[in-house]
Amino acid sequence: MANIAETTKRGSQVKKFFRDIRAELKKVAWPTRKELLSYFMVVCVAIAIVCVLLWGLDAIFGFLLRPILK
Repeated sequence: MANIAETTKRGSQVKKFFRDIRAELKKVAWPTRKELLSYFMVVCVAIAIVCVLLWGLDAIFGFLLRPILK
């Protein structure tokens, strides 16, 4: 059985851990709504470009491999 001193020590460590997390989150430079929307649009455009490139490569390789696989 754990003694009371260990339990209290563990409890205070957990409290300190969450206090430290909260303190670190206050230091974070959170993006504004405008910045967040801008970043979101950049990611969406990048995903669309990669999708089109992969689709194109798939179509090209499919076209080239079709005669070989027949």
